[in-house]
Amino acid sequence: MAVDIKSRVPEWIRTLAPYPPGKPIEELEREYGILGSIKLASNENPLGPSPKALAAIAQALGDLHRYPDGNCFYLKRAVAKKLGISPDALIFGNGSNEVIELAVRTFMQRGDEAVMADQAFVVYRLVVQAAGGVARIVPLRHFTHDLEAIAEAITPATRMVFLANPNNPTGTIFFRREWEDFLAALPAHVIVVMDEAYFEYVDDPAYPDSLAAHSPNRLLITLRTFSKIYGLAGLRIGFGVAQPEVIELMHRVRQPFNVGTLAQVAALAALDDTEHVARTRECNQSGMRFLRQEFDRLGMEYVPSWANFLLVRVGNGPRIYEALLRQGVIVRPMGVYGFPAHVRVSVGTAEENVRFITALEQSLRGGGPGAAPF
Repeated sequence: MAVDIKSRVPEWIRTLAPYPPGKPIEELEREYGILGSIKLASNENPLGPSPKALAAIAQALGDLHRYPDGNCFYLKRAVAKKLGISPDALIFGNGSNEVIELAVRTFMQRGDEAVMADQAFVVYRLVVQAAGGVARIVPLRHFTHDLEAIAEAITPATRMVFLANPNNPTGTIFFRREWEDFLAALPAHVIVVMDEAYFEYVDDPAYPDSLAAHSPNRLLITLRTFSKIYGLAGLRIGFGVAQPEVIELMHRVRQPFNVGTLAQVAALAALDDTEHVARTRECNQSGMRFLRQEFDRLGMEYVPSWANFLLVRVGNGPRIYEALLRQGVIVRPMGVYGFPAHVRVSVGTAEENVRFITALEQSLRGGGPGAAPF
């Protein structure tokens, strides 16, 4: 008789629902026989990677028989200089997702609690549950983190609080005054993990700089990534900033050589490519204006966003998602986040944005249950 392997797995693992990634273009084209599809589902940089990063990758190809620099020495030194911090305050990961896992594995035990917003990045609760922890979920308020309610949800069993600013999938932010009030109410034993994957897109004077809140008396980890504005999502590289004592403990559970050579050299080159970053911001701002204008024209509700995507109400999210797929346009359905009437669309190039709106209008005219966006 075959071994019942599931009975040997902890309940918190058996009940986990795997993270559903966005559909790749290749899968769509295989499934539907469509060529020339566009993907506006995963908040990627529509301009592609930094040209400087591509050049650095080409130069590094001859060294792929060597293990990577396990300490990310040159990249760490460059990021530390750019941020004005000590290199000892940095840890790099296979995307900022890995830094989330390192933090949970280091500081949470089975039964510990982590507080997070509902309809925030779903990976937070997945990682906490995978470690045997308990996720305490706090509803959003007006599609935004309710920091006052999150502070009230903290108990003596709370070990971590996860915040995202801007939040994914809503694109909303909380502001400096709310952030400062939250920190003032925060118990000393709680670690705050501040996810700032999209912070480079924010242009608002009231946006809080979490790095300014770091101090020896506060348990704060700031997450940032090269996946978004730098266009290096395929290389998987991100980092965390915290007090050196916190970073040193996280290094104890980090696997050796967790960040590949190509990711390191590309990130180092992209870090100084200010022209590419500026072009990306300009592309995002103009694309955001266009999409908002078109949604207004169509009478569609959308959530104000400070990131590089918009959450828009389409009525029947799964139906519109499928209708867009058949026209070669990939967006992200939001049922997994509790928004079944919405889809999330990334800002693309000008041509991609026009194609999306054209396909969306066609999908909304398609008839059938849930076709109306209201």
